[in-house]
Amino acid sequence: MMMGLLGEVFGPHELALRLRGERAGVLAANLANADTPGYKARDLDFATLLAAQGQEQSSLPMAVTQGAHLGGADAGGGAGELLYRIPFQPSRDGNTVESQVEFAAFGANAVRYQASLMFINRRIAGIESALTGQ
Repeated sequence: MMMGLLGEVFGPHELALRLRGERAGVLAANLANADTPGYKARDLDFATLLAAQGQEQSSLPMAVTQGAHLGGADAGGGAGELLYRIPFQPSRDGNTVESQVEFAAFGANAVRYQASLMFINRRIAGIESALTGQ
């Protein structure tokens, strides 16, 4: 019951924080392996993951009826599958990490993480002021 209440209070921002945190880890791993030969840059598709989380709560979840079907929203490991990033300019050693792209994605992800934190903090402040009668 408490988790349902928190979901109603914080809306999608709680899920967004968790997914943005996971994406930050993936992007950091890409940057850490920028000089590793053969390393393939990975990323999470944030919009797809967020939409999939919303689908899980729908009244008509996908079902796998045959072995050849792809899994529904609840299939796969963890928050979602890591996707490979297609490089703009591939390197000779097979590494697909492009530092400038990774830094830009990391920065944009950090700004959006901060925005979700700000929304949650303002919501908490509003609830606190309502409880104290100010």
